[in-house]
Amino acid sequence: MTKVLVTGATGFVAGHCIEDLLAHGHSVRGTVRSLVDPARVAHLRVLGGDLELVEADLTDDSGWPAAVDGVDAVLHVASPLPATPPRDEDELVRPAVDGTLRILRASAAAGVRRVVLTSSVAAINSGHARDDHRLRTEADWSNVDECSPYPKSKTLAERTAWQFAKEHPELELVAINAGVVFGPIQHAAAATSVSILTRLLNHEMPAVPRLGFAPVDVRDLATAHRLAMDSPLAAGNRYICAGDSIWLPELAALLAEEFNPRGFRVPTGTLPYWLMWTLARFDRSLRIGLEFANRPENVSAAKAHGELDWRQRPIRETLVDTANSLIAHGLTKRTFSSARPAGRHPRPVPRS
Repeated sequence: MTKVLVTGATGFVAGHCIEDLLAHGHSVRGTVRSLVDPARVAHLRVLGGDLELVEADLTDDSGWPAAVDGVDAVLHVASPLPATPPRDEDELVRPAVDGTLRILRASAAAGVRRVVLTSSVAAINSGHARDDHRLRTEADWSNVDECSPYPKSKTLAERTAWQFAKEHPELELVAINAGVVFGPIQHAAAATSVSILTRLLNHEMPAVPRLGFAPVDVRDLATAHRLAMDSPLAAGNRYICAGDSIWLPELAALLAEEFNPRGFRVPTGTLPYWLMWTLARFDRSLRIGLEFANRPENVSAAKAHGELDWRQRPIRETLVDTANSLIAHGLTKRTFSSARPAGRHPRPVPRS
């Protein structure tokens, strides 16, 4: 049985990594910034299995030597993810880079065998010309000189990790470059990670921005982390874990087909770019999306499929399961009453 440290245990991805590891018989130690509030970790406590939670913070050296003591592998999942653009990019860049270095230094000193770093396609596909839509692979890197703060933080953190691994060959490093992550939430606070789907279900936007995504189900992403931890082939490699590019209006149409007959009003019309740009002046959450407007997210997961034998579930299953979890946690509102007649299927909503 492998003992695994998972950083940022209360996060959306980390929680599913912990659940997957425990289900496969591993012993897990998870880090959280504070254990003062038991409610923040209640969803982890109920998972069962051999789980220990300890305090450690990305911005502080203390706690990490004890956190990595006696573990065989580390899944470094924790990284700041903003809902709105930061006023200073260092609010994202410094915790991402410095936190990664803290964990790598502690891991190397403790003799940890392998570290799996949760990176992003934002470290591969950002900062390039808007009309450059070529398919990107693990050989590609984002251009940090043209990146907004979040992709810059992910790119610099991953580059820093690879430089550290080069200088410490005894430590095996693997990077998982995830697409936009959807999937069922384990607790209500995790809903910020899938907030775009909550906004669609709650009809909080009149129309849907034409944003390009390469989505991944959080459960499949957790599996990818475990495979990257276990596979002898994975050491020293990056793996894109993301699906085919899809437009947000297409995702909205899939949600509408399933949930509008159940009392929701998911919008399916496309929001023009000029209107999105105008609204973003007043809605800071929209500003992050401007970078992705009218740009497909073309990345290839062929390497993960071939070397890790990693597979993904259909995007419709991911969306339905995500929405059902939001409903179960009371984070959505039906706008009208409707019952689907037995034995009948909803009429498909035309895609815009």
